[in-house]
Amino acid sequence: MADRGVDLSALPKEVRDQLAELDLELSEGDITQKGYEKKRAKLLASHIPHLPNGSVSARCLQLSPGHKVDPSPSPEARALPLQPPDTPCTRSGGQGGPTDLTTSTEAVQAALAKHKEEIVRYPRQQRGSSAFVSLIDTCTPPDITSASEDEGSLSAQKGGSQARSAAQTCRPDYWINVPSKTPPHPLCFSPSPIEPRITTAPTQPATSLIGRHSPTHTRKQCPPDVTSSTPRRRGSRVDATSGSVPVNSRVSTKIQQLLNTLKRPKRPPLSEFFLDDSEEIVEVPQPDPNTPKPEGRQIIPVKGEPLGVVSNWPPALQAALARWGATQAKSPALTALDITGKPLYTLTYGKLWSRSLKLAYTLLNKLGTKTEPVLQPGDRVALVYPNSDPGMFWVAFYGCLLAEVIPVPIEVPLSRQDAGSQQIGFLLGSCGVSLALTSEVCLKGLPKTPNGEIIQFKGWPRMKWVVTDTKYLTKPSKDWQPHIPTANTDTAYIEYKASKEGTVMGVAVSKISMLTHCQALTQACNYCEGETLVNVLDCKKDMGLWHGVLTSVMNRIHTITVPYAVMKACPMSWVQRVHIHKARVALVKCRDLHWAMMAHKDQRDTNLSSIRMLIVADGANPWSVSSCDAFLNVFQSHGLKPEVICPCATSPEALTVAIRRPGARGAPLPARAILSMGGLSHGVIRVNTEDKNSALTVQDVGHIMPGALMCIVKPDGPPQLCKTDEIGEIVINSRAGGTMYYGLPGVTKNTFEVIPVNQAGTPIGEITFTRTGLLGFVGPGSLVFVVGKIEGLLMVSGRRHNADDLVATALAVEPVKTVYRGRIAVFSVTVFYDERIVIVAEQRPDASEEDSFQWMSRVLQAIDSIHQVGLYCLALVPANTLPKTPLGGIHICETKQNFLEGNLHPCNILMCPHTCVTNLPKPRQKQPVDVGPASMLVGNLVAGKRIAQATGRELGVVEDQDLIRKHQFLSEALQWRAQTDPDHVLYVLLNAKGVAVCTATCAQLHKRAEKITATLMERGGLNTGDNVVLLYPPGIDLIAAFYGCLYAGVIPVTVRPPHPQNLAATLPTVRMIIDVSKAACILTTQPLMRILRSREAAASVNVKTWPTIIDTDDLPRKRPPHIYKPPTAEMLAYLDFSVSTTGMLTGVKMSHAAVSTLCRSIKLQCELYSSRQIAICLDPYCGLGFVLWCLSSVYSGHQSILIPPLELESSLPLWLSTLSQYKIRDTFCSYSVMELCTKGLGTQTEMLKARGLNLSCVRSCVVIAEERPRLALTQSFSKLFKDLGLSPRAVSTAFGSRVNLAICLQGTAGPDPSTVYVDMKSLRHDRVRLVERGAPQSLPLMESGTILPGVRVIIVNPETRGPLGDSHLGEIWVNSPHSASGYYTIYGEESLQADHFNTRLSFGEPHTLWARTGYLGFIKRTELLDASGDRHDALFVVGSLDETLELRGLRYHPIDIETSVSRAHRSIAESAVFTWTNLLVVVAELSGSEQEALDLVPLVTNVVLEEHHLIVGVVVIVDPGVIPINSRGEKQRMHLRDSFLADQLDPIYVAYNM
Repeated sequence: MADRGVDLSALPKEVRDQLAELDLELSEGDITQKGYEKKRAKLLASHIPHLPNGSVSARCLQLSPGHKVDPSPSPEARALPLQPPDTPCTRSGGQGGPTDLTTSTEAVQAALAKHKEEIVRYPRQQRGSSAFVSLIDTCTPPDITSASEDEGSLSAQKGGSQARSAAQTCRPDYWINVPSKTPPHPLCFSPSPIEPRITTAPTQPATSLIGRHSPTHTRKQCPPDVTSSTPRRRGSRVDATSGSVPVNSRVSTKIQQLLNTLKRPKRPPLSEFFLDDSEEIVEVPQPDPNTPKPEGRQIIPVKGEPLGVVSNWPPALQAALARWGATQAKSPALTALDITGKPLYTLTYGKLWSRSLKLAYTLLNKLGTKTEPVLQPGDRVALVYPNSDPGMFWVAFYGCLLAEVIPVPIEVPLSRQDAGSQQIGFLLGSCGVSLALTSEVCLKGLPKTPNGEIIQFKGWPRMKWVVTDTKYLTKPSKDWQPHIPTANTDTAYIEYKASKEGTVMGVAVSKISMLTHCQALTQACNYCEGETLVNVLDCKKDMGLWHGVLTSVMNRIHTITVPYAVMKACPMSWVQRVHIHKARVALVKCRDLHWAMMAHKDQRDTNLSSIRMLIVADGANPWSVSSCDAFLNVFQSHGLKPEVICPCATSPEALTVAIRRPGARGAPLPARAILSMGGLSHGVIRVNTEDKNSALTVQDVGHIMPGALMCIVKPDGPPQLCKTDEIGEIVINSRAGGTMYYGLPGVTKNTFEVIPVNQAGTPIGEITFTRTGLLGFVGPGSLVFVVGKIEGLLMVSGRRHNADDLVATALAVEPVKTVYRGRIAVFSVTVFYDERIVIVAEQRPDASEEDSFQWMSRVLQAIDSIHQVGLYCLALVPANTLPKTPLGGIHICETKQNFLEGNLHPCNILMCPHTCVTNLPKPRQKQPVDVGPASMLVGNLVAGKRIAQATGRELGVVEDQDLIRKHQFLSEALQWRAQTDPDHVLYVLLNAKGVAVCTATCAQLHKRAEKITATLMERGGLNTGDNVVLLYPPGIDLIAAFYGCLYAGVIPVTVRPPHPQNLAATLPTVRMIIDVSKAACILTTQPLMRILRSREAAASVNVKTWPTIIDTDDLPRKRPPHIYKPPTAEMLAYLDFSVSTTGMLTGVKMSHAAVSTLCRSIKLQCELYSSRQIAICLDPYCGLGFVLWCLSSVYSGHQSILIPPLELESSLPLWLSTLSQYKIRDTFCSYSVMELCTKGLGTQTEMLKARGLNLSCVRSCVVIAEERPRLALTQSFSKLFKDLGLSPRAVSTAFGSRVNLAICLQGTAGPDPSTVYVDMKSLRHDRVRLVERGAPQSLPLMESGTILPGVRVIIVNPETRGPLGDSHLGEIWVNSPHSASGYYTIYGEESLQADHFNTRLSFGEPHTLWARTGYLGFIKRTELLDASGDRHDALFVVGSLDETLELRGLRYHPIDIETSVSRAHRSIAESAVFTWTNLLVVVAELSGSEQEALDLVPLVTNVVLEEHHLIVGVVVIVDPGVIPINSRGEKQRMHLRDSFLADQLDPIYVAYNM
């Protein structure tokens, strides 16, 4: 056992016994290898000798049997060539290298020029050499065994056994803390006190990631934090029992079985219940073999210069103020400027001290009472002061420090909305702030309620406001002195920080951090007592606060503050202040350099020679290089020295990260890095050698701060140390940084308590680092280079792009003509499993549309060429409309929110999804059908699937001769009813007021029909079998005319009358039906006859060629000599003309036999008889609507209450109040009626209830349609009117088609309609896969009603015409005695006739004749029982075969895409889609204001891409009502397509997505 690294003889006897027992268990297979190791480690834990750094040495734990130690060093640890031999080693910058190459106009122009010359080629990435290569080898800490905290196990790992001394020398804290003795090598990354050494770090097994801490110093477990934003990484645990680790062969079978069951998950947790199937969907691009990979060694932490010890350094910042206030009272501390840039007042150190003292005394003693003070030391207080009043802010800040309360400086909220958008409320809430200090002037400017109180800002906690003007402060009593303790770890102040998501958090800075930071800045910037500093930055946060308020007081510096408002009015003001006051230091941003440069022509005599340090606060931005160079270029002649420009890098969490120290006079300027954009996008540093256009010139931001320690770690995943040529996130360990996000412990841990790990996943020490959010690398001489920020990082297709780089490129494309004040925002949105880049810019008011589009297309080309990334969307918005940050910048997070919510209101937009969406699944290649229908049938039978067919119940045989006579012909049925029950009311017609304007008994209807027959015989000159057009508004006249035609032996054709206000659109359809049907005569009313012959009608059609027109309003009382009786029931009864959704006008022939069978079928299904009442709110011109309106009552004898749908437009509640008033049990309506009620009455249910409206009587409400049931509409209708007593089971649908007017109708006896959820991806492949409710990509489908008696339905493959199995998608074929007998055509297209009406299966039942409905659907056998006790077969209609869109080899149903589109934005009233030359065209009706039109374009594109994996080619925004709809409420997409192609839509906007 000695080989295990523990002297067993020294162990207690009981431990030795337990170990022996364990070995026995392992040898007999009663325990697994993993369990053995776990138990053994537990037993030995207290007896293992500890290493000095608290880790178990590699010798202490023998590796498990089967593992071998690999003595060869890992690939990472092997020495690497410094540079490929064929590449010359060049340092960028230097004498020979280019110094001013930036992503500037020059590069952009070259890129654009290249675009003009040739097709864009993506340059292949060469594996270039690293820009800076370390000449010393990395000293990797020794590999140590790590323990898994969550498992409690000790997983042994491979590790080379090194000598103890090597382990000590390589300990992280050793090389972090050894002081630097040797001067740094010009090319090395950090001072190294030890000999270069390569430790053997053998490759780790996957399990090495389980634990990150060594077992001997496991961190204390803290209670779980609910605010933590980082999800726990799932799936990181590797199970030792899985196939990868050989389980000992002697493991007993029982245990093996147990292990197998443990491996099998019992039930997936909820979050994983619906697995994201992006792997199946997304096309994963193949990795490019030329992708550059990091080749350097692991980076060594870089140490800053030691923090100097100063003898007279004050113990706290307040002590420094007390000292200057007493000894240098007349010395100026702060000068504030008025709006014109002239000095307004100067605050001396004496005044600052005395006023701060007064405020501290007032806060502690004058608010509240002595027993109950309002403020206690440690309370948080908001400081609300405008930038234009720095003096008041200084006094408030130092007053709070002296009172030992914690100041939280925030922006002044200008409006309720503004306050909400800045999310300050979240900050105040998390910091527990309830008191705000402000000035009198600022308080007056805050928005107030009508009674003068300050409004409750959106999201803010309740606040008390305290005015701090001097006149309101109390002088402290003689004996009162503020308590100024030595700086400790208590929080001194809280600085706000906005995250990428827009959340505002407070970074707490402790008193010792604040003091140390001031000391470090004093040392780095070499501040001297009494210097003058000009500050242009916001003094409430960041550099403006650290230099201009804190460090300046520490060093008795005179600060001149230039607020943003002054800069806007007079951009040269800061330069003038430097000149006038001979300032030694200036604190500016690139923006201020740019503005001063633009305005310098007016100033001839400015002198900047006094400046020893021009600190550029945003020197880490990519465009800072060109700003600094251009500024120096202009002002060098005014005395500005090149070496005084000092860019710096800062972070809200780590405060100052690095700053360039001013160089010696005449010394060479630091070199710049000219990096390859391609390399950067892969996170690798490569000198740009190929194409100067795709180069990024980066200037250094100097060395890190004194007393700090810096590492570069990978920005995502565990904080692993980067290699020397890799871009990573800068992390800092320093006493001068922030300590936490106040009140948010979970988020704090992930940012402020980071311990970097090496490549093995082992922590490099116990020192915690703070994430800075800056991306960069360490260059020669330990100079820090920053290339971007985490929050500006855009990860597109696995490559990193920086928002600031893209802004720089866009700015370089001659924006002067187009972009307003260079205001450009860049962000990414996640659409279809990848990030997509969006650029939004403000457009100048005077820019023409042509200029704008030219600029947009040039930006596209430039970004494509330079960054090799496609833009998803480029939008221009009107000037000054993007949300602003308090200092006038663009609020990126809110801009993105507005973009996604459709509140951006662009005036120009360019979408380019075709170029940038590269991860779409491959188009489906349709395979030739080799399998015949017979094989499929056999296959289904073998698989145990039944053939998908369903049958309605038996029609039964009519035995009574009287009934046969009554039912054979409808004309006879009416005569029979007129004789046997003349006064029975068949029809009641209501007007808009709900009043019965007309009724018809059996006798009245019969007599009226006779009068019409007599007139037809007299005036029509008709022959038996002639066609007669009935042109009537919905009503009883139409019914009488129909039976009049039957009595006369002519064939009625019902036609919807033209709309008097829209003759041009509606009259041609009437004319077409009249012409196609070869009508010999028109029956109509007088008003309609006048319209047909009017001058307006003549403008649309030829009115001289109408057939005979007879008005039936005032007919003489005549009886016809005889009433026609057809010789056989197969004779034609009427023609049913209708325009299909594809825009085809089709007329079908209905025989007398079909009519009476259909009526009988409906009677049986709905249990209709004489004493019943039904209400019909349908158009009576075709299909089932006509049958219910005109035929059904005469056949069954029930009373029909007729409600013309047009009347609902003037009286919305008409239909529902009729149901309530007449206590109707069965009603029939259309989708348009239901939609009208849902939209118009949804908010009025309470009012209707008060008026006594009650729908509890309704047993069935059937929607008549020839389409897939609109489930969302029927469900919302049921929910809305549930309060009025409507049963949720009442609403159902019917289904009919041209070949058979009624296939399904939910009757009274059948089971409730069932709903299933199908997978939309499978549907596109013509397959049906049922999924759970709520599954991603699921589509709810409702059964289309119960199949009518006498109807047989089968699902057939439309190509092979063979029957399909259950739950397969196919065409619905129907066999029924009431199918139509064929199309009515003039030319007699017999082939179509036979194909649609009399077709046979290719296999199965060869003799049965079927009619093809042209609709796709499937049959599913449900658990429900039908009336006969058998299991119920439900028919689900998916959509019309003619309407489906074939795109990318898949079949799409327009309604699915339209549903998604209508959900995309609240202002989309209706939408329709169709294809045009393989492009998908979306037409959306805009119900909002026209400024929202362009908001819809990206949202529509997003939703279709996200949910249907299609790229929209054209988005057309139109006014409401443009999409044509037929009488059944169905969209006429083909008519819309024709109008689009003929350019007749008059759109608001058309966007062609590139």
